[in-house]
Amino acid sequence: MKRVFLIVLDSAGIGEAPDAEKFGDAGTHTFKAISTSPYFKINNLKKAGIGNIEGQDFLGKEEKPYAAVARLQERSMGKDTTIGHWEIAGVYSPEPLPTYPNGFPKEVLDEFSKATGRGVLCNLPYSGTEVINDYGDEHVKTGSLIVYTSADSVFQIAAHESIVPCETLYEYCRMARKILTGKHAVGRVIARPFIGESGNYKRTANRHDFSLEPRSKTVLDSIKDSGKDVIAVGKITDIFAGVGITKTIFTHGNTEGMAVTSDIQKEDFNGLCFVNLVDYDMLYGHRRDVEGYAKAMTEFDEWLGGFVDKMLDDDALIITADHGCDPSYTKTTDHTREYTPMILIGKKIKPVNLGTRSTFADIAATVADMLDVKIDTIGKSFLEEVL
Repeated sequence: MKRVFLIVLDSAGIGEAPDAEKFGDAGTHTFKAISTSPYFKINNLKKAGIGNIEGQDFLGKEEKPYAAVARLQERSMGKDTTIGHWEIAGVYSPEPLPTYPNGFPKEVLDEFSKATGRGVLCNLPYSGTEVINDYGDEHVKTGSLIVYTSADSVFQIAAHESIVPCETLYEYCRMARKILTGKHAVGRVIARPFIGESGNYKRTANRHDFSLEPRSKTVLDSIKDSGKDVIAVGKITDIFAGVGITKTIFTHGNTEGMAVTSDIQKEDFNGLCFVNLVDYDMLYGHRRDVEGYAKAMTEFDEWLGGFVDKMLDDDALIITADHGCDPSYTKTTDHTREYTPMILIGKKIKPVNLGTRSTFADIAATVADMLDVKIDTIGKSFLEEVL
């Protein structure tokens, strides 16, 4: 293969993982939840064979699928974006990243306040939309930063763009990233700018993530070190802290991400185009919006048909997810521990069903094989089974 497109439908899980109960997520199924919506139409994904993946009987079987499919189980101990993407890229994380169900310790916040010269508000796990409504007025009045977390390993900083310009907020995040090391090395520090007036605050698309560097080399490093291209679309560069990337294109949402990917398809590159489509998670999963999630999946499916039609002989397209975020699950608004889909499309690919695979890292091993590079990973390539 010359070009591999790897698209992560952020949070598009396909059913509770065997250890879901351990994570408080028994019975969750993101795809099944959105399939109940009248806005859910995925004809192209069905033709590819997504309904043939183990556990997806509710979608109907495709007699003559055109893609290879599998169900992937996450082996790492987490259900967050960082650990999920790292495992897709070949890194196994046996220990979870630190989380803060009671907020961050005083020593962390004192050091952060000293660095920024600003106070701190909230310091609790919180919904991103609710936290700005509850603390926005005090933030605007005092200039103190809204710091909050979730069930994930994140240190989030919300600030009104008229009080703290985005570039200043990003600098505060860099300060936090330097502070949050050792036992407090959270997966991501996230800038959460917002705008609006009291009672009508809303987050903007100027979010920016500041991630830990991966714990070991990824398939991105292997591809880059071989002299090939690694093009990152969306928040991929943020997730990997810029490591192993040769070109970055930041996007504001799914629609722009798909448009950018279509543009890259017209380019003569040699390597990997790694795409994250974040809206499923950020706009619909966490906000428990089944209809919005379904509409977004339908939009992707409509785009997919045109993209596949334009694929070249030496192209491969892998569609997957990094975790679940069941929009019908009401116990929490957090991610859900689920299996993820793997759909592999290409003119050289046989439409075989690979069953259930034991790690997301099988994708990394397979991409390495496709591009003829070496990687040390727990994953096992399935390329020979699908050629």
